[in-house]
Amino acid sequence: MIKNFLRTDFRSAIVVFLVALPLCLGIALASGAPLLSGIIAGVVGGLVVGYISGSHTSVSGPAAGLTSIALLSIAQLGSFEAFLCSVAIAGVIQILLGVFRAGFIAHFFPVSVIKGMLAAIGLILILKEFPHAVGWSPNYFGDEDFFQLDGSNTFTEIILAVNHITVSAVIISVISISILFFWNGRRIKNSRWLSVIPGALVVVILSVFLGWLFEWTHPDLAIRDHHLVSIPDFSSLPMLPDFSMLGQLATYKVAFTLAFVASIESLLSIEAADKIDPQRRITPPNRELIAQGAGNLTCGLLGGIPVSAVIVRSSANVQAGSRTKASAVAHGVLLLLAVALLPGFIEQIPLSALAAILLVVGYKLTPFSLFKEMYRSGWHIFAPFIVTVLAVLFSNLLMGVLAGLVVAVIAILNTNYHTTILMVSDKNKYLIRFTSNVTFLNKATLRNAFSSIEGGSQVVIDGSRAVFVDMDIRETIRDFLEYARAKNIAVQLIKIKI
Repeated sequence: MIKNFLRTDFRSAIVVFLVALPLCLGIALASGAPLLSGIIAGVVGGLVVGYISGSHTSVSGPAAGLTSIALLSIAQLGSFEAFLCSVAIAGVIQILLGVFRAGFIAHFFPVSVIKGMLAAIGLILILKEFPHAVGWSPNYFGDEDFFQLDGSNTFTEIILAVNHITVSAVIISVISISILFFWNGRRIKNSRWLSVIPGALVVVILSVFLGWLFEWTHPDLAIRDHHLVSIPDFSSLPMLPDFSMLGQLATYKVAFTLAFVASIESLLSIEAADKIDPQRRITPPNRELIAQGAGNLTCGLLGGIPVSAVIVRSSANVQAGSRTKASAVAHGVLLLLAVALLPGFIEQIPLSALAAILLVVGYKLTPFSLFKEMYRSGWHIFAPFIVTVLAVLFSNLLMGVLAGLVVAVIAILNTNYHTTILMVSDKNKYLIRFTSNVTFLNKATLRNAFSSIEGGSQVVIDGSRAVFVDMDIRETIRDFLEYARAKNIAVQLIKIKI
């Protein structure tokens, strides 16, 4: 048991920890919250949510999708302590959502939209981490927004990064990416001992050594502090919620907003994590809502920013070979121990090395073969997929998924419109067959079919394959029967009650 844990889940936990640490700090910074609150949220996401959740692969923690809500809410409520009160209430709301089985909405996300979301996240990782990989770090680590507060965007940041390349960062990122791909090869996987060591850990240790080497031998190549991981000061205690805000309506407005967004993002993330799980296990959505609620309640009480299930860390977890949720829990333990016991070493890790890890994660999430597969599946699949990819890339996860859902519904309606009613003819004999349930959406198709039938014809309308024929369709058939009598058209109805 312990041997299997070390070879799979603990190995994955190390990778997730290395990815999660700068993300926790960066998201706290972007939220306008104390950096310590991001670490607290990361630990809670691992220990509390990871333990309660029924997901074997999903990892929870601070989410980039909640940063703008947190930033605006802290300003609106007047203090971070007041915001913590809303976070705790949001947790209670999520628990109630889980108890009352609101998680059923997770089953309504089409596969094309989920795969589009995964591909978009992969592209975002590649585009957003490129500046960090070459030594340009104007935005927080883990930023996913296309438009920046300073007026720039993802593409202009890449152009600026090319113009501000740091040689040492490029050397570290290129070596790191090479090691990561080599570590995924057969030689390492077939090695009894090396296969236990995660490539990400090798990359981090080597990058720290290279940073020291640059500083000793070529001071002009030394990595600056702003491009190293920064650990918050632990001398001050975590902030606690201001419960005097319980009487303020604004507190509950923020709480409901947080609960809604965090719940939707969590359900989307567990659906995506289940899709990339090699064992294709299904996460109970209601239990996930309860787990996320328990996590946010704990964060609110202990001084952490809100959490949700996050696809970046979940993807890194799966790609590292995780088998059970023990990896999510273990990453929380590692996060706590590392920042408490090894802050000096952690602060020597170059962001370019961590960016390299995320670049490889993004590359694996966005294979060209996925785009070919979705294209070959037909436009009713490819359209919502590509719209989701573009909308997530140019807006955010929720807006992108919403756009994909709208296109998916339109594609379904269009397919239903053209295939639900089948009409064949042989001279003056016609067969109109309902291939599935028919509704008012099919009324125009049925009317067009009726209008093409000439006088003196014989018509069979077969509803044997339709369990449901709604009132609009029955009314259309009754109108046609009146028309048929006037045009000497013989009509036979099969299993259709009008």
